[in-house]
Amino acid sequence: MDISAITFTELRYVVAVADNGHFGRAAAACHVSQPTLSTQIKKLEEQLGAPLFERGSKRTELTLLGNRVVERARVILEEMRGIGELANGDRAPLQGTFRLGTIPTLGPYILPWLLRALPKKFTKLRLLPREGFTATLLDELSSHRLDAALLALPVAAPALVSKPLFDEPFFVLAPASSRLATHRQIRTRDLDDQRVLLLSEGHCLRGQALEICGQGRGSDDDDLRATSLETIRYLVAAGMGCTLLPALAVPSLAHGKDVVARPFSKPAPNRRIGLVWRRSLPDQASVEALSAFIRTHLPAGVLSLTADESVRAD
Repeated sequence: MDISAITFTELRYVVAVADNGHFGRAAAACHVSQPTLSTQIKKLEEQLGAPLFERGSKRTELTLLGNRVVERARVILEEMRGIGELANGDRAPLQGTFRLGTIPTLGPYILPWLLRALPKKFTKLRLLPREGFTATLLDELSSHRLDAALLALPVAAPALVSKPLFDEPFFVLAPASSRLATHRQIRTRDLDDQRVLLLSEGHCLRGQALEICGQGRGSDDDDLRATSLETIRYLVAAGMGCTLLPALAVPSLAHGKDVVARPFSKPAPNRRIGLVWRRSLPDQASVEALSAFIRTHLPAGVLSLTADESVRAD
């Protein structure tokens, strides 16, 4: 097997099919025709002596060998990006494609702001957002499928770097007819006799809510668990309980006459949001530029950090 004949284009096409699960969509993402992409991948499979994909009519899946090849290909392609960065050392950061992950309780509320604000300064940036649970995003960072992710800190992973960006206060979302709605501010003990609705397993906000309210206060009824804050909002409106809402979600979810959002009394509980990326990422300048941009152009409702609080947390 002559691996010296393998080209970077072939590896890029293989990764594109793995990411898109479909040859046609992969070809479109690579701006080539499907026959061109298919021919190159077939050539690579012949060189390796085994198929990389199980081809189906609706979905294309990686074989065991394909998974291993894609894992190595991502590393190789990223190293090639690093060589390109060396050759263009004076190039401004955040140009070209940047793959950014966000957790579900943050993405819908920060991305609209970020997608409006970033292009005004970084005109050549093509931001590709991806939403997922923390564990999924950490896996995609480690496997080179993401460049960075906005996550709730702390994150414990030796190969990753974290930089705190801001603190996001929590509010209590309650039915407008409830006793909590009569409070101007909420103390944590006000929740002692309340049913606190929680997100389903996998959401980091679930654990944060349990820490604030106490492990025994959250509702663990399987039929009341929700996969999104939007769903929980409707449960609260129906009078089934209250919930904790991050500040950035308040303008979107605390509307109408059936629910109210109340802040906690000081010191108010919050979560710290940070940017997380691989220590080995070649384009360190872009993640530094992104974190600096967010820290200096904070969306409304969050709290800035002091110089000591915003230092990198390895």
